[in-house]
Order: sequence, then C-alpha cells, then structure tokens
Amino acid sequence: MTLSSFIRLAGACLAAIVIAAVAGRAWAAGEGAKTAATIIAAAASVESEGSKTRFKVILSKAVTAQVSLMERPDRVIIDLPEVAFHLPVEAGRSKEGLVASYRYGLFAPGRSRVVMELTQPAVVSGMTTTPDATGAATILTIELSRADRDEFRRSAAENAPPAKEAAVPVVQGAKDARPVIMIDPGHGGIDPGAATSSNNVVEKDLVLSFAQRLKRKFEESGRYKVLMTREQDVFVSLGDRVRAARAAQADLFISVHADSISGGQDVRGLTVYTGSERASDADSARLADRENKADAVAGVESGDMPDDVSDILMDLTLRETRSFSHGFASRLVGEFDSVARLNKNPHRQARFQVLRAHDIPSVLVELGYLSSQKDLDLLMSEEWRGKMVSAMSSAVDRFFATRFARRGAAAVLP
Repeated sequence: MTLSSFIRLAGACLAAIVIAAVAGRAWAAGEGAKTAATIIAAAASVESEGSKTRFKVILSKAVTAQVSLMERPDRVIIDLPEVAFHLPVEAGRSKEGLVASYRYGLFAPGRSRVVMELTQPAVVSGMTTTPDATGAATILTIELSRADRDEFRRSAAENAPPAKEAAVPVVQGAKDARPVIMIDPGHGGIDPGAATSSNNVVEKDLVLSFAQRLKRKFEESGRYKVLMTREQDVFVSLGDRVRAARAAQADLFISVHADSISGGQDVRGLTVYTGSERASDADSARLADRENKADAVAGVESGDMPDDVSDILMDLTLRETRSFSHGFASRLVGEFDSVARLNKNPHRQARFQVLRAHDIPSVLVELGYLSSQKDLDLLMSEEWRGKMVSAMSSAVDRFFATRFARRGAAAVLP
C-alpha cells in the first residue's frame, strides 16, 4: 500500500474511531454528561529519503507539539497534549532511516509523549501540521536530518524536554494506626515494560490489573491502608514512586512486574527480589539494570534518587530495613510455593532503584515471564490471580502479626 493510500484509509477510519471513543465516554459518564473532545492518533509512519527521515502521525485535530533531543542514548522527544493512540501493536518496532524505533503513551495527566530512538545523531529540520487528503484529519510531520555529534549535543542542550512535574505527595492527616501498604504497578504510560511477541499483551497493563485486585484483597479485612503509585496507565518516574511511598509513611512497599526474555520459552517462574548494592547473580544484575532504565525509556533524566545513604544513622536504618525486606520476601516465597511455579532461585537480590527507600521494607515481585506461554496463560487466568493475591495477603498478615499482637504499637517497622 502506498503512503497516500495509507493516509486516505486512515482518514476514512478516523471519524468512526472518534465517534466510538466519544460514545464510549458518554456511556461511561451517564446520559447528559458532557464529553471532552478526544484527540485520536489513528496512524503513524516513518519514511526516509537520503539524509532525511520523516515521522508522520495522523491526528483527529491539530495539536501543538514540542520537540526536543536527549543523549545517552540519542533520542527525539515529541511532547503532545493528551492523545489516545489507536495504533497497531507493531507500530514503532521497525527501523527506518534515522529512527531505530519509537514508543508512545501517556506521560502525565493531560500530556502524551512519543520517544524515538535514533540510529545516529540527528536534528529536527522541520515540523509541519497539514490537513490530510480527506480533510477529516491532520498530519503532524517531524523531519529529521543527519548531524554530527557536536551539532546534536548543542541542539540537545538548547532544546531540553520539559521537566515532568513531581508527583503530588500523599499527605495524611493524623497517622493512621493501621499499617500502610504501597503497591507499585511497574512501568505505565509511555513505558510499556515487557511485551509478548504474538499478541497485544504488555506488562504495564497486566501488572496494573493485578495490583488493583491485590489492593482490593488487602482492603477486605480493614486492617490496612492501601495506596498505589499509579491508578491508571500513566508514567511515574522511579524516584517519584519512592517519594510517594515515603510521603505516605508506608510500612511496606510491593512493586509488581512481569519479565520477558528473548528466546526463553523454557525460562519461567515467579521471583521475589530485595534491594542490595551487590546483585546475587548475573541475571538479577541484568534485570535491575534494565528496570533502572525506565526513566530513560520515557525520555526523563533520572537525577538524584531519594534516600542515597549519606550518614551512619541512615546506613544502620537501611541495614535493619533490608533485614525486614528479606523476612517479608521469605514469607512471600513460602506462601507462593504451594500455588505458583517458582523460579529455581526464587529469592534474589539486586540494586533496583525502586527499592531504594532506606526506611521502608521493600520487595519487587516478578510474577512470571511473558515470553513463556505457560506463564502467560497463568498470568491471564482469573483463578491463578485469585490464588496469588490470597497468598500475598497471607504473607502480609504474617509480616505484621507482631504489630497486631502489640495492639498497634507506633513503631514504623514491624
């Protein structure tokens, strides 16, 4: 199909997509509700010509885009108002010209972002917004041109991406006597996490659904106050996840993920990780390194992480906290053993940035591997999820048993 035919087809489909999206919002909001105009991205393409490469996205209405560059790795960042991306699952995965790949999604409430990985240094040489052939849509075109390293670096310095607003801290009134649990669904928004190669399943959606079910399970007894680092498909930086837990004075932090490994159909099973300056094994070190790049995936400079240990008091607190983290991890593994397929080494350690809070017991649970069909079938099973959240609830009850026995003593740690 030629590009012009593709554009005409996308334009013809766009009206139906917009009508369906608006109707869906109206139905969800109830009759008579006012619906906000939804900006739809119906199609996207990358075309190269000589030293230039053009990224085109077909939108339901014109938008104001802000484009910037970042190094290490070389990226083009396109910031947009909130956009609903209706693109095929394979969009952005193929290399073309100066663009190695691109990803897209919600970056913050009211803001969407496209991040393009570059094959070599390039600068933005043009940006246009024009009506498509049908007149029913708008084509946003970003033109890139090859550049040398110095030119790219100067342009990146002059056009830094807008900073993401810091997450609003969770403010509590009087300290809730109940233990506070912070559940952290990994990834989100523009950062999809791991993905399956055969169908449209991505880690960010799967772990959010699981975390919501886990939250409901924890809340059933009324003994815990349960919060989440994200309640929707939105990007939250690693530092903001830790800061949210500390602002809430959380007593336990549980980060939920699902891994993937290339060519790893035979590699499967659940793993529980705790924080450590030294990884327990090479695989754990590689996983932590990959997870710690989540901010870079979304086009965000990580900056200083909270809770870098800088004095002996914090160091002592960190050691005690990690002891509690190990204790909770052992309880989790014990509860999981009867209901889940465990990794051959189910409790591992590595330097995960999201587990850096020096005063909050923290674990990262990898529910399984999306690259394993057997694990994926379990991850998609309501019955299996039910067993898993029950097992995690039992581990949490055992972890806080001493506190409950003391009738709500005020110590932050169990």
